[in-house]
Amino acid sequence: MNPIAKLLKALPPGTQLVAGGTVVLGAASYLHLAAAGHSLSKSDMAGVSVLWTLVMSVGIGLFFPIEQELTRIVAARVVRGDGAAPVLRRTALLTVGILVVVLGLLAAFARPIADRLFHGDLQLVAALGGAFVGMALCYVTRGILAGTGRFKAYGAQLGIDGTLRIVLAFGCSFAGLHSALAFSLILSVAPLVALAVTLPATLRAAEPGGAFRLRELVGGLGLLIVSTLLAQVVVNAAVMSTQLLAPARTDLIAALLSALVLARVPLFVFGSLQASLLSGLSSAVAAGDHQGFMRMLRKTCLVVAGLGAVGGVPAVLLGPWLIEILFGATPGQLGHLDFLWFSIGTTCYMLAMVLGQAQMVLHKHLVQLASWGFGTAVLLGVTLLPGDITVRVGLAYAVGSALTAAAMLVSLWRAVPRAPRGTQGAPEVAAATDDRTVSAQSHS
Repeated sequence: MNPIAKLLKALPPGTQLVAGGTVVLGAASYLHLAAAGHSLSKSDMAGVSVLWTLVMSVGIGLFFPIEQELTRIVAARVVRGDGAAPVLRRTALLTVGILVVVLGLLAAFARPIADRLFHGDLQLVAALGGAFVGMALCYVTRGILAGTGRFKAYGAQLGIDGTLRIVLAFGCSFAGLHSALAFSLILSVAPLVALAVTLPATLRAAEPGGAFRLRELVGGLGLLIVSTLLAQVVVNAAVMSTQLLAPARTDLIAALLSALVLARVPLFVFGSLQASLLSGLSSAVAAGDHQGFMRMLRKTCLVVAGLGAVGGVPAVLLGPWLIEILFGATPGQLGHLDFLWFSIGTTCYMLAMVLGQAQMVLHKHLVQLASWGFGTAVLLGVTLLPGDITVRVGLAYAVGSALTAAAMLVSLWRAVPRAPRGTQGAPEVAAATDDRTVSAQSHS
């Protein structure tokens, strides 16, 4: 078996089906920002950079946990032969409720948000709200699709979203538009169209089933939302920290976003692992396949470490030149050492995400939250040290991510008993699950 075949075999089931859509969506992020960077002034591009960062941090932090919890719950129901329609209905209502609160806060604080982050442009605050709507609804449908193993439709939604972002971004550029609003609205329109196209597949996947109590979802959702928000602070803090601490350095703010997007190429590829990994781990625990759980976790960590190395080396060597060519960044803003910190941070961040999903499947939401809280505190401490802001934000990303992953690993090592030497059995992880999971297994 050749090395590529071995690698693909090591990945969780469904990864290859999601990978195509993830690649398109990842490429769309680069092309969208590249088109904006060559079409907008530095001041307008800084506004788009901040909006993009908020969508990819606050938006993901609030709504991606809904997909994760849905995937975990629905995958366990599928193992028991139960349908997901009740889960979809109740989760959709909960998501709409969260959206109403978020949009209400944006409306209430629109002026200070616009003044502080968007140079007084209220239209970008409205575009931010639209992006949150598209993101929230897409994550609900993706949770159903991933939990039921409909990875073809899942990948199609990602691919349609990404393709539309590319088409719309270049359409704005070729039309000669120099509007930050036009490039920002792409983040609202593309996901909503992708949602509409794949909604029939989602409804077919949500077959009738037994009663679903909303507390099964919200029991860990609050902790997971806070954990994910902290994770997004870690991965996106460089741009926001610079905007808050050195708002006049618009060239650096735009360059930092371009650099982080480039250094995070492995993170976009990693996205194809997340849905299938969580579904696989949840199914393994629900079915009592503890050996398969540990094997999948180990192999995924090895794949992620290799992915970080493959993506990191080119970023360190070519990054300062590429952000000038691809994104129109001002020369001399960032150097090779900056890209080294960003690449180390990305690799450690991915490892922390993998270990965090294992914590979630084992219902260790509080431990996951504590680990991200520790890493975020370290990041803030490094960011507030004296010295050049560029060095501080890069080093903070690397150190904060590394210590978060280390905390996750230590907590898992202590929580999961090891099998005695000389035995073939896998470590027993069932004891780490709660009574609901044990009860579900006894009836499956």
